[in-house]
Amino acid sequence: MPTAATAPATSPAAADKSAASAPVAAPSPPKPAPPPATPAAPAAVAAAPATVVKAPPQPELRPYREGDWRPEFHVVQKGDTLYSIALDYGQDYRDLAAWNQLADPGYIQIGQRLRLFPLGGAAEIGAPEPVPLPPASLSAKPTPAAAPKAVPLYNEPKAQRLAYSEQALAQLLGRTEKPAAAAPPPKPSPPGPPAQPEPPKTVAAGVAGLPDERLTWEWPVRAEPIYLFGKGANPKGIGIGGALGQPVVASAPGKVVYSGSGLRGYGKLIIIKHNPTYLSVYAHNSQLLVKEGQAVAQGQKIAEMGNSDSERVGLHFEIRRLGKPTDPMKYLPTDARS
Repeated sequence: MPTAATAPATSPAAADKSAASAPVAAPSPPKPAPPPATPAAPAAVAAAPATVVKAPPQPELRPYREGDWRPEFHVVQKGDTLYSIALDYGQDYRDLAAWNQLADPGYIQIGQRLRLFPLGGAAEIGAPEPVPLPPASLSAKPTPAAAPKAVPLYNEPKAQRLAYSEQALAQLLGRTEKPAAAAPPPKPSPPGPPAQPEPPKTVAAGVAGLPDERLTWEWPVRAEPIYLFGKGANPKGIGIGGALGQPVVASAPGKVVYSGSGLRGYGKLIIIKHNPTYLSVYAHNSQLLVKEGQAVAQGQKIAEMGNSDSERVGLHFEIRRLGKPTDPMKYLPTDARS
């Protein structure tokens, strides 16, 4: 029976020989080191900032005096008038015109710098400063004493004995009765200091008024409020209702610093300055009965109620402290009809 062919067996020696004759694979070359990291490119230099043109420095608006918020100057803004500036700072517009040498109080310009107080204040008005004397010198030579004056010697009249006679008596009387010497003219008095010209008086100088703690207020109209402070069309005061032509009286004594209709939104208006701190405002009247510069008493009739520059008849009333509106209800009696 045929047998399957088989492969001849290979001896171990032959295997070793063939393994030795087999080609040996060459070792793979080492991988090259990675190239050093390229440094990142520097960031682009920031663009130079745009040139900023600085505005010219504005004048320092510091308070005029301690305890007073108002500055020494005001820079005119769009919509300002001299009347509104005076009201906002509690001053008289005529004083502002005088302190700033304004020929026409109705003409001011935007950006104009207005003085709100007199130059130098009250200290500017007064006696001139004393002129200091030169200091004494220690090396000054003493003044020599004046030589004594010689005392004159008188040898007359001489005594003389005469026999009594009319002639001797007349001779004696003629010697003794001499006319009295004329009195020396009075010495002129040394000239005094030159008279100082009296400074012009402003309205503010004439408004001394009562001290704040003694100033009392009364209702300008005997009626109930129709709107309170901080509300209504004009939140700077209160509205008081009433009838057309009803009397409006001064809430406190003072001096009228404005009477007219030059402030927009106030109609026919009266402003009274009571002292350096307080003033009061009476707006929308139909008739104005007092003039600027006039002194008024508390309770004096100053106007008649109306609706000028307003939608209804009523009085708009303000109390301002150093020009700032304050709630009149804090000053007025509790009962509006009292």
